[in-house]
Amino acid sequence: QVQLVESGGGLVQAGGSLRLTCAASGRTISDSGMDWFRQAPGKEREFVAAITASGSNTGYADSVKGRFTISRDNAKNTVALQMHSLKPEDTAVYSCALIRYGGSAYYTDPKFMHYWGKGTLVTVSS
Repeated sequence: QVQLVESGGGLVQAGGSLRLTCAASGRTISDSGMDWFRQAPGKEREFVAAITASGSNTGYADSVKGRFTISRDNAKNTVALQMHSLKPEDTAVYSCALIRYGGSAYYTDPKFMHYWGKGTLVTVSS
């Protein structure tokens, strides 16, 4: 079993930055891909960013490309999402997820994820 706990959410003005962290416990995540998803009120969950087990490959939703950066520290069993130039439309609950796959491809469909955190709320004011 893996427990994933997100932190770093909060209220920020448009144009500001936040850094989210996902801390894993229960097992190492070094052999697993990791993703961030978000869900805004009244909307479906959507893919934000992904990183492969080795960290060599990353992927981003078009809406966050160039503004968000996903990274991982396998020694600390953590994954981070650095968010810059935040917009009100980035307001959502952000959740990290783990896929038990250690290959060079990343996955963006939430149905492939095996474990989920409960999420952290990011609110961007205009």
